[in-house]
Amino acid sequence: MNPAVTSLVALLIAIVISITSRVNVGLVAIAFAWVLAVYVADLGAGAVVEGFPSSLFLTLTGVTLLFAAAEVNGTLERLTHRATRLARGDARLMPGVFFVIAALVSSVGPGAILSVALIAPLAMAMGNRARVPPFLTALMVANGANAGNLSPISSVGIIANDAMASVGLVEHEAKVWFANFAAHLLVAAAAYVLLGGYRVRGSGPREPAPATDDAPLDAKQRLTVAVVLAWIAGVLMFDMALGPSAFAAAALLVTLRVAPDARAIRRVPWGVIVMVSGVTVLISLLDATGGMELFTGLLARAAGPSTVNASVAFVTGAISAYSSTSGVVLPAFLPTAPGLVEQVGGGDPLAVALSINVGSSLVDVSPLSTLGALCLAALPAGGDADALFKRLFAWGVSMTLVGALLCQLFAGGLARA
Repeated sequence: MNPAVTSLVALLIAIVISITSRVNVGLVAIAFAWVLAVYVADLGAGAVVEGFPSSLFLTLTGVTLLFAAAEVNGTLERLTHRATRLARGDARLMPGVFFVIAALVSSVGPGAILSVALIAPLAMAMGNRARVPPFLTALMVANGANAGNLSPISSVGIIANDAMASVGLVEHEAKVWFANFAAHLLVAAAAYVLLGGYRVRGSGPREPAPATDDAPLDAKQRLTVAVVLAWIAGVLMFDMALGPSAFAAAALLVTLRVAPDARAIRRVPWGVIVMVSGVTVLISLLDATGGMELFTGLLARAAGPSTVNASVAFVTGAISAYSSTSGVVLPAFLPTAPGLVEQVGGGDPLAVALSINVGSSLVDVSPLSTLGALCLAALPAGGDADALFKRLFAWGVSMTLVGALLCQLFAGGLARA
């Protein structure tokens, strides 16, 4: 039994499982890695332990724990409520405000999923009252959250940059964030124009306004904001270790009784962390057995030197529309970037990596992905859920082509800049 072929088959099965079921693919991936290491490649169980991304696990847990603490004590919700007043009653500005709020919240650490879960219910309710089409509201919230999703201190940005660093693509955090932000901003702006956001004329509420807490932040919430801002400044200005410093900030909040530790720990997205860690372990076995080289060769057949950026963006987008971007697509595909360029005979590894990031993210508005599903679930009573589902699905599918086009046009130039 060829270890390279077997390990590649195991990865492909894991991807299929992630697409077709709700089973946490990280559990399956670790099981596959153990079988491969012990019974196929004769590497021993130690190879599984060595492949576990302990640094990534520590970083993801620390960052998500810190923002879970800020969520459970009401800080994030209160800040979001206050930020929505930026529209000043003009319905035409509301879609842009939704985008900006989601992007800011996502950028500072929580990532897109938590940001959409927090913002979508409020945005859908307010948009409904101001007669903003729910489809436009959903696109603005989801694209805004995804625009900030690859910041250097966001949980998904950490995943992307760590996967790129594993193959020597280091110190590109700014380009990773900018490419993703620019693509989602461009798509959101196009949606605003195409769906007539500038023509929206709110003519009074359709239903009573939801209860909104406009009171000032209390002492615990002000302290939470201060600690989070100090943590961000420490990371960006003083090169503090991202994960350990996030644990220190979270520990400070818990020790000062600003946030309950039990509730914060329960809010950590353990399923996503297990998924990412498990797939990373399987990828390490894939690399050790030669399966990664084989996988890269298969990808290379679908592309040429002049079309590699578009091809990889399309392939990862198509998979991400039905699978997890952060848990499956980024850990599996980003490590292939240098080898893919080598096998197709041209291209830029950084441009390929940026294309993977952008192509796999733009499709996340699909209702089959978490972001689209959260927006659909937040639709106010009386809304046409079936129509919104169909529109989000069609838009998500179309983003496979849009992502490929954008990456073909701009990824190479950005990588060289």
